[in-house]
Amino acid sequence: MTEPERVWFNPYLPGFTRDPYPHYKELTESHPVQDHPLGFWFLSRYDDVLALLRAGQSVEAAAQDTITGVVNASMLDRDPPDHTRLRALVTKVFTRRAIAALEPMIVELVDTALDRMAEQGSSDLVQQLAFPLPFAVISRMLGLPPVDGARVRELSGTLVRALEVVVDEQAAQAIADARVELGELTRDLLAWKRANPADDLLTALITAEHEGQVLNEDELVSQVVLLYVAGHETTVNLIANGTHALLRDPGQLELLRGRPDLIGNAVEEFLRYDSPVQQTRRVIVTPYSVDGAEIPIGSFVIACLAAANRDERMFGADAGELRLERKQARNHLSFGGGPHHCLGAALARLEGQIAIGRLVRRFPRLSLDGEVEHNNRINLRGLNALPVKVRATVPG
Repeated sequence: MTEPERVWFNPYLPGFTRDPYPHYKELTESHPVQDHPLGFWFLSRYDDVLALLRAGQSVEAAAQDTITGVVNASMLDRDPPDHTRLRALVTKVFTRRAIAALEPMIVELVDTALDRMAEQGSSDLVQQLAFPLPFAVISRMLGLPPVDGARVRELSGTLVRALEVVVDEQAAQAIADARVELGELTRDLLAWKRANPADDLLTALITAEHEGQVLNEDELVSQVVLLYVAGHETTVNLIANGTHALLRDPGQLELLRGRPDLIGNAVEEFLRYDSPVQQTRRVIVTPYSVDGAEIPIGSFVIACLAAANRDERMFGADAGELRLERKQARNHLSFGGGPHHCLGAALARLEGQIAIGRLVRRFPRLSLDGEVEHNNRINLRGLNALPVKVRATVPG
């Protein structure tokens, strides 16, 4: 009897960007540890992905710019001791208390967006709520003057293409150019903020000190770009993907309407069910083995968060279904793990809870109003457009 043909991770399969999960399930069940023919390793089981995130392998070597050869100075792309120092400085100002204090502002922003949607009757949820909310929140947190939001979104969308599995030379150059332009914009904002200090995150970052050290100019620029990009790109996906999942599952939508106390766990389930960030990367710098396979030092490894989040060994036989009452939902890996666990996780959770919770309560007849438009990204997978109809309204 011949061996069944091996299934390799292939993001170019027809329909993959619309729904990658059948392929991920096949990989997790048949070939979860792959020494891929294209020259990287690929992990898809929950336990293997979590272990790698906690293993202290290098993010810095995985983040080298393909055009300049330079590693970004943001903490996301730095190994210890630089990562430890940068995170300590940013954590001093990006505290849970500071984030919790944002709730009234977030509620106001959400309700204003919902008022506009109510007036229009039909609208695009991405344009009306999922994008402008996190963009406005991070801008106000940083204490920035008005900026060209459309241009920043365009640059941000280009920059995050660096997280895709395969980036061609033309795309790599566009990413490098976007990084330069965003850097220049940020330097201008830093100069403005130094002349106009206030009680805000950016002023606090400029003055933050840890064990006698402060952020230098390049580090400040990189942390601000990281907060700006990560502070809205992933939350856009959380709100849009989560709402889309509810609209495709009327039973779960009605459950949330009847049980508003479920919103906290519901957001964890949205994050698990359709992760805003599908993959993360490491380069092996110390001896490492997975399931009996030795991964050589210097190897590039893709850890598939989205596949791990649907692993039936962890989440049960219904892992492929949306279940807002799922007890293990918070065990998802959508915010990463180990020393690089997402610093903005609490803010993303708060924005998701307020936005989706108030949306479904405000509009009891919320429904899809046409075809959704996927962003066709492999990693930061989400929607460019989510047309909805709100119909009858009730006070929120």
